[in-house]
Amino acid sequence: MRGGGLLVAGTTSDAGKSVVTAGICRWLVRQGLRVAPFKGQNMSLNSFVTRGGAEIGRAQAMQAQAARVEPSALMNPVLLKPGSDRSSQVVLMGRPVGELSARGYHGGRQQALLGTVLECLEELRATHDAVICEGAGSPAEINLRRNDIVNMGIARAARLPVVVVGDIDRGGVFAQFFGTTALLSREDQELVAGYLVNKFRGDVTLLEPGLDMLHGLTGRRTFGVLPYAHGLGIDEEDGLRVSLRGAVRESVVAPPVGEDVLRVAVCAVPLMSNFTDVDALAAEPGVVVRFVDRPEELVDADLVVVPGTRGTVRALAWLRERGLADALVRRAAEGRPVLGVCGGFQVLGERIEDDVESRAGAVEGLGLLPVRVRFAVEKTLARPSGEALGEPVEGYEIHHGVADVRGGEAFLDGCRVGAVWGTHWHGSLEGDGFRRAFLREVARAAGRRFVPAPDTSFGTLREEQLDRLGDLIEEHADTDALLKLIESGPPGGLPFVAPGAP
Repeated sequence: MRGGGLLVAGTTSDAGKSVVTAGICRWLVRQGLRVAPFKGQNMSLNSFVTRGGAEIGRAQAMQAQAARVEPSALMNPVLLKPGSDRSSQVVLMGRPVGELSARGYHGGRQQALLGTVLECLEELRATHDAVICEGAGSPAEINLRRNDIVNMGIARAARLPVVVVGDIDRGGVFAQFFGTTALLSREDQELVAGYLVNKFRGDVTLLEPGLDMLHGLTGRRTFGVLPYAHGLGIDEEDGLRVSLRGAVRESVVAPPVGEDVLRVAVCAVPLMSNFTDVDALAAEPGVVVRFVDRPEELVDADLVVVPGTRGTVRALAWLRERGLADALVRRAAEGRPVLGVCGGFQVLGERIEDDVESRAGAVEGLGLLPVRVRFAVEKTLARPSGEALGEPVEGYEIHHGVADVRGGEAFLDGCRVGAVWGTHWHGSLEGDGFRRAFLREVARAAGRRFVPAPDTSFGTLREEQLDRLGDLIEEHADTDALLKLIESGPPGGLPFVAPGAP
């Protein structure tokens, strides 16, 4: 087989498209096929830098790992990084090309990118046995269909069969499947082969009458019922977007090695980006990670993380408005651990000059680190490596801010003063040796008898999670039917479901 394809669409955002795509990729690669993931257009603040220096969505980087291939810009040619409710930075083939309002993008710019998206897809299909594409939101967003380049737009142009994923845990999945199909045009419906139920709890035999009725109503089958799987911890695109306070990253269910646990509080700043940086901390037995937005929630924290953000000046103002800035200053004075990453590193500095992102000009930072930041028009995209705390470290950089470090102890590309650390490097905590050394420093400064587990491997845990996704597909989906779709394309004779697109 060469050049097979499938589009995994969803009834809603967060229906499970990303993890299902990853699961299909892992299942296929275990069958000996060369597989690539693809998402024509992604909207996410969680991004990644490829070895070629291109910025793509972290979900596609995760899916590439599931497929056991190197991530590339081909896998996510268009990335939108929201800067407000009405505008986003447009990243094309891994490089930022400008800031556009939602109206400006959907009003014409998006359709102009369809050729680039299809060229990337065809290049991947020419070099792989199968390309598993992920849609965005819902294919039945009828207000956006005319200029669509990520759902039925590419399915129609590339003649891809479509499987629609629905999250039954939210309820209403049958109406979602039927309504999604019935709002598509006749030509689009011809590509929708069927459905995949996600996050099912209970006895599947109780679901079967509904699946039979759905088949009778739409003429389309259900390709599987995937059970609810706890603790996957797979990279999200834009999760935690509804209510961040009190949200806890799922941790390894294992007791601490030492006598104490270590509590990590992550400031849930606006436009938070790459919050997946703390997943490696949550993977450590005895480390509890939660997201917070009140100063009192920092009181019992052993480490406070100020994460990356797409709006550094806005995040700084938010920290001050909430009283979190004063709490951070008090922590630093008391010698209690604080870690700033990327935008979080920038707000810990003395001064920010931003005529690019917020255009706020000169803004005073929290003054916890001897650093001055100037925002450059050109974005830094890099995959640095080095050494810190006696351990090798690798990471990736995605930022407009250029840091002028004027003192302190060297720490990666940033610095350390007492128990306050700052760096632009994302992903550094995924290195096992460095993470353990850092947590030992935190525990010492916090006065905790916490001991990092000597054998926790974040890379191994991630591989196990991806294998679990592959297992879900292999054990609970009709893999023979899915493989036939991927090889042969949309089945013929699918009935039209009225009323169709308006």
